[in-house]
Amino acid sequence: MESLTKAECTKSLLPIRDALDVINGKWKLHIIASLMHGNHRFKDLLRDISGITAKMLSQELKSLEINDLVDRKVHTSSPVVVEYMLTEYGKTLQKLMDELRLWGTEHRKRIIGKNK
Repeated sequence: MESLTKAECTKSLLPIRDALDVINGKWKLHIIASLMHGNHRFKDLLRDISGITAKMLSQELKSLEINDLVDRKVHTSSPVVVEYMLTEYGKTLQKLMDELRLWGTEHRKRIIGKNK
């Protein structure tokens, strides 16, 4: 690994901070993971994500929409149906989600293994 100056190190952390700002919080990764399995109506997401409130889900979906990760489609049927889906850009998180899952699995083994 090459040696970086303090300024270079700080600058290299900016993209990481930006990424964490977008997916930060207790619920965003849950929402993204749920939508990785297909489009969902609001009530489906609410049922799928244990513990989230309707108000919080609404706020998080709006934030994900602003960051172009989630798209909201209104079907003008009767009754009106609102469906949420990952955008193509949102689908680029699949690799990151897979890596987080793998790292988390190994981390749990390491930490839980120490406590035995």
